[in-house]
Amino acid sequence: MMQNVHLAPETDEDDLYSGYNDYNPTYDTEELENDTAFQQAVRTSHGRRPPSKTSLTSSLGRPMTGAIQDGVARPMTAVRAAGFTKAALRGSAFDPLGQSRGPAPPLEAKNEDSPEEKIRQLEKKVNELVEESCIANSCGDLKLALEKAKDAGRKERVLVRQREQVTTPENINLDLTYSVLFNLASQYSANEMYAEALNTYQVIVKNKMFSNAGRLKVNMGNIYLKQRNYSKAIKFYRMALDQIPSVHKEMRIKIMQNIGVTFIKTGQYSDAINSFEHIMSMAPNLKAGFNLILSYFAVGDREKMKKAFQKLIAVPLEIDEDDKYISPSDDPHTNLVIEAIKNDHLRQMERERKAMAEKYIMTAAKLIAPVIETSFAIGYDWCVEVVKASQYVELANDLEINKAITYLRQKDFNQAVETLKMFEKKDSRVKSAAATNLSFLYYLENEFTQANSYADLAVNSDRYNPSALTNKGNTVFANGDYEKAAEFYKEALRNDSSCTEALYNIGLTYKKLNRLDEALDCFLKLHAILRNSAQVLYQIANVYEIMEDPNQSIEWLMQLISVVPTDSRALSKLGELYDNEGDKSQAFQYYYESYRYFPSNIEVIEWLGAYYIDTQFCEKAIKYFERAALIQPTQVKWQLMVASCYRRSGNYQKALDTYKEIHRKFPENVECLRFLVRLCTDIGLKEVQEYATKLKRLEKMKEIREQRIKSGRDISGSARSKREGSSGSDSGQNSSSSSKGERLSVKLRSLPGTNEPYESSSNKEIDASYVDPLGPQTERPKTAAKKRIEDDDFADEELGDDLLPE
Repeated sequence: MMQNVHLAPETDEDDLYSGYNDYNPTYDTEELENDTAFQQAVRTSHGRRPPSKTSLTSSLGRPMTGAIQDGVARPMTAVRAAGFTKAALRGSAFDPLGQSRGPAPPLEAKNEDSPEEKIRQLEKKVNELVEESCIANSCGDLKLALEKAKDAGRKERVLVRQREQVTTPENINLDLTYSVLFNLASQYSANEMYAEALNTYQVIVKNKMFSNAGRLKVNMGNIYLKQRNYSKAIKFYRMALDQIPSVHKEMRIKIMQNIGVTFIKTGQYSDAINSFEHIMSMAPNLKAGFNLILSYFAVGDREKMKKAFQKLIAVPLEIDEDDKYISPSDDPHTNLVIEAIKNDHLRQMERERKAMAEKYIMTAAKLIAPVIETSFAIGYDWCVEVVKASQYVELANDLEINKAITYLRQKDFNQAVETLKMFEKKDSRVKSAAATNLSFLYYLENEFTQANSYADLAVNSDRYNPSALTNKGNTVFANGDYEKAAEFYKEALRNDSSCTEALYNIGLTYKKLNRLDEALDCFLKLHAILRNSAQVLYQIANVYEIMEDPNQSIEWLMQLISVVPTDSRALSKLGELYDNEGDKSQAFQYYYESYRYFPSNIEVIEWLGAYYIDTQFCEKAIKYFERAALIQPTQVKWQLMVASCYRRSGNYQKALDTYKEIHRKFPENVECLRFLVRLCTDIGLKEVQEYATKLKRLEKMKEIREQRIKSGRDISGSARSKREGSSGSDSGQNSSSSSKGERLSVKLRSLPGTNEPYESSSNKEIDASYVDPLGPQTERPKTAAKKRIEDDDFADEELGDDLLPE
């Protein structure tokens, strides 16, 4: 057992490396074949076994690496990196990866209480608040965006104080401070808190530590422009322009454009012209070109207007041609690519840019055409020639149609028709637009045959033109074929669901067909599109009235007068409905309001006069009947009513003078003479005999006249009975003659008989009924054409005429 025990050497003089000098340093590879230990190690895994506690020696006599010799382990000299250590336990197994030591200890947790970590977390929170504020602004929640921006500002100030306590001021995050302040100012501006926004911008601009902060003076200038403080706006724009280097050309151009717009608002057109001319010479764009034309128009420079229009036409659009989106072959991969880019965001942006260019050019042409030449027609012709020679050739036809529209505004229908007839041989789109306008014109002139022919031409040229289909429906509507008209209106709605004219007209058609539920549905849909349309509101109220639902009708009429509070017809209609419901006080209120806005409506005047007579305030009714007499001076009944009111109120002398004046103007009026005789008798005047004689003579003449009329009818009736051989015709003639006699002998119902007392009055003396001016006899469908013609009176039942479809 003791053979494996090795005692430590007693002295340090023993060399641990003794015996190594006996090793022959020359590499004797020839003897390896005869080395039994080496060959055994090669053939087996003997060499990979861990060392035993016994001393191992090689065949050459030297101890092996790591072997224990004389009680001391042989040191590892050349292979320390392989996992051997000097302090290795004697007899330990070979474990270079340290697997015997078990799993690695867990990572050391961060110290969240450290100041650096707190600052880092607070900075992250500030960034998140700024991002949330920007997202809320983009979603339209401006109030939430401002709250987030304020919160970010508060936390950023706390962050700055903490960082100053821990580190030097040079380590403060200026970029974060700048973004927080800039976002706060932007949110103040978006919420129209301009004073706070300006103060925040001033904090940024005055801080010398922020580089390029002077550019924010553009934003300050924009705020002053919104506040209409134009002098300060120009000042800040110029200060920003001075601080932006010349390499940023696009930014400088935009600022100069803002300066030009501000000069236009202040009326300094010469300064605006200088700004826009510089822009058009350096980097021409559509807005600057259009504003330059406006400035020249303001100063009245014809030649420069022409030059500016040519510059506007020459501005490059920088968009691809439409041919790019047409497949040149049947390659499926190419077709898929073209289909993908045909309506992508870039394509939509190109369309918007082209539409904006066309809008500017059309508006500029319509603006300058009447002033650049001796007549607007010559001016339009010049603009058309310039457009034809440019990349906007398609706009030439639209300008020609606008020329016809200008003729319409000037009431020169013949020239408008001649201009539109020039398009009959053009392409289908233009032909359809011109034919639509011609149909509209002939419809307005009640030439329905011509209107129908041009409506057919418009529909045949472009079956998907909703305006053409609407006009075709109108011509059919005018001929009384309401079912067929409804079909055309439905087809127009299928092609364009936003065609309000077709939807309105189909509602009128259903009213004609007495399909009230469907008519109401159409008008309610239209009300959802046109919230404040007085015509639509009236139609809904009218349908409810026809459906005998006065409460709903009153409710919709109340909405109507909230939109057009001064419309006398709507007010009088409300008065009529309340009168029918028995609410005289409300009826009087609305009738009085109607009279106040339009004091020439005979029906309203008549009702108000009758109201005061019913309430025994005859002296107040006098002014209404006097006004009616002024409006209809040939109607004797109004003057008789004035005299009757004087008589009822007890002013007999004034009544007598009024009757005398009526007799002077209308000497053959029997009722006036009867009252004169009665008054003169009661007062005891000598003229009573004279008036009585005149009255008898007039009554005798009246009897003779009636006898002649009656005898003439009897003769004609007998002759007709002989011709027809029918006894039934006699009764028909008797009824006819009696009805004519009634019309001839009709009397003013408001006047009492001569044998009635002066105080007598009847609730049915005056017929104050309201005749609806918007009844079915006056309903007319809307015409559609390419230019809207506004009608101020909603009672004509037209929303306006839309010329030239989009």
